[in-house]
Amino acid sequence: MEHFVTPSNLIGLQQNFSEVQQQITAICQKIGRNPAEIRLLPVTKTLAIEKIEQAYQLGFCSFGENKVLEAKAKYEALQHLPIHWILIGHLQSNKVKYVAKFIDEFHALDSLKLAEKLNHRLLLEQRKIPVFIQVNTSNEHSKFGVEPEQALALIDQCQQFTQFKIIGLMTLAIHSQDAVEVRRCFQTLRVLRDQIQKIYPDVQRLSMGMSGDFEIAIEEGATDIRVGQAIFGARALPDHYYWAE
Repeated sequence: MEHFVTPSNLIGLQQNFSEVQQQITAICQKIGRNPAEIRLLPVTKTLAIEKIEQAYQLGFCSFGENKVLEAKAKYEALQHLPIHWILIGHLQSNKVKYVAKFIDEFHALDSLKLAEKLNHRLLLEQRKIPVFIQVNTSNEHSKFGVEPEQALALIDQCQQFTQFKIIGLMTLAIHSQDAVEVRRCFQTLRVLRDQIQKIYPDVQRLSMGMSGDFEIAIEEGATDIRVGQAIFGARALPDHYYWAE
């Protein structure tokens, strides 16, 4: 069971950030990767505005959110800061109208219907954003995302849209203490990305790995890791609560 320390002040938060960054550096040195290739995305779901402001003080300006309306409220409260808001959770089509106004990046595109609505709303807002396709690599019915064999077809279908560009793939690994099973999910995404790149060279990024498994994700090629609890401390409710919509 992971033990995540909840920081009580800015110094504690800085220490948590430093420890995560040291872990990233260590694993990259071990496998011969450049740590600069890895984007650490602090996940701020359920956190108070003050915690996001503290993280911003420490030099972070991109934050991942799962719930659309929670993200919208934070965006409105922090418009005075140049924050890059990234939606990493499932998006219901009836909430696309909110996302198009302020989200700077979207990691969970999983259907043509959603793509159509997103493109339409972005066009109305005269905005363009980068997007990741969410892939269900664990075969769990509780998780969103297209099946691996459907990802290329969705990317093909999305070429008609002008307001977003698909730059990568995202996945949630299986919720398991079995590192082999977790690794298999990340390997599946990397292999799929490599295949897709032969047709779409711009699909380069791999958004995978969270507080409990980001080291394995980096070993398997992650470029974007979504880390919340290892930075901000343990949450009161299990992960599946935050990922459901």
